[in-house]
Amino acid sequence: MLGFVCFMCPGLFNALNGLGAGGQVDATTSANANAALYATFAFTAFFAGSINNKLGSRLTLLLGSCGYALYIGSYLAMNIHPRASGFVIAAGAILGICAGLLWTAQGSLMLSYPTESQKGQFISIFWSIFNLGGVVGAAVSLGINFESTAIGNTTYIAFLVLTLIGVTIPFFMVDPKKMIRTDGTKVTTPRHPSWKVEIYGLWVAIRTDPLVLLLFPMFFASNWFYTWQFNDYNGTLFNIRARSLNNLVYWTAQIFGSIFIGMLLDRKNISRRIRAFSGWTVLFAMVWVVHIWAYFYQRGYTRENLPLQLDIHDRGYTPRIWLYIFCGLLDAIWQVTAYWLMGAMSNDPAKLAHFTGLYKSIQSAGAAGIWRADAVKLPFMNIFLSTWVLLVSGLVFALPMIHLRVKEHTDSEDETLARMDNSGEIVLPEKAYGNST
Repeated sequence: MLGFVCFMCPGLFNALNGLGAGGQVDATTSANANAALYATFAFTAFFAGSINNKLGSRLTLLLGSCGYALYIGSYLAMNIHPRASGFVIAAGAILGICAGLLWTAQGSLMLSYPTESQKGQFISIFWSIFNLGGVVGAAVSLGINFESTAIGNTTYIAFLVLTLIGVTIPFFMVDPKKMIRTDGTKVTTPRHPSWKVEIYGLWVAIRTDPLVLLLFPMFFASNWFYTWQFNDYNGTLFNIRARSLNNLVYWTAQIFGSIFIGMLLDRKNISRRIRAFSGWTVLFAMVWVVHIWAYFYQRGYTRENLPLQLDIHDRGYTPRIWLYIFCGLLDAIWQVTAYWLMGAMSNDPAKLAHFTGLYKSIQSAGAAGIWRADAVKLPFMNIFLSTWVLLVSGLVFALPMIHLRVKEHTDSEDETLARMDNSGEIVLPEKAYGNST
């Protein structure tokens, strides 16, 4: 059900964004809305772990899902009233607050529900269902707009109705307190202490696991590439029919990419550390393959010298859609690996809520900056090269963290916040979990 919340809300948001400029002709409003979205997202997500632990995951999910309906509705409003760009940007800022809540609750639940041997599987299943929202949304868009030159109101209305259905799903989810893992163990339920203790818990999570700082460059890069892929490649080089088809195959590729990397990261006949290094190697190779390939296309056009937009029947379209498929594969492998690495550091939902909150906060800070850079017309090549450099840098910084921190099993000492009482004091493992003797 968690996957279907994200299917209906962030999944359809991705389908809309993946069209380039949210399906609009002018990309400036969309870029500014995304800059506002990710700026508020970055701020909210930093504290969202504390909010999630205080309010509970179901309520946090419910509050978080509401912003997606407002955002999609704002594009419908702009299609009807072209001067409604201010409303779109304001809706983006509100969605940033809501998204910070939704993704933090999602990350905490997704990483704490499975056993250690199932984390890759659970992440890949979630990512597949989530991206199925992008696939369905892209398929709807392609069917409605196959003979069109612009996105019509019908597309936005269809997206809005589906998103409103998604908002209701958290009402039907099981209370995490009642969840039991497949190995018979109970999911650790976060305490609900004071806000002061929860904010202190964020500091404790970083202080007791400082190697998570080495993942911050990887977090920062993890949404940076969307700007070039969606606006500066798909939104620039292709007409609306080709953009819709590209969007469909991009999110479909994400499903296959997440399944592949999930199977690799959960291989039972390989040690956990080797799986971690294997995932890193796959990512490193994919970054170079995709960006060397893309460079040969990007060097052929600039903002001042735009080519004629390609249709699906035009010569040169086929290799370019294959590049977009590889972009989708790279995105899925990157996100699943980042989540898996966080999950390898702890099984404690409270600690993982803080980690995923930091992940989305840092990710969104980067995205806010690059979307704003696109809005002020930074050269395409500058955006492309910055994407390439940041992805490589993120992996270089993550490598020592994998070497020093990923172990075969997570110890009770790693569950720092599970051992924190309501006053903020951390108790010894044997007192928190019970002395086996």
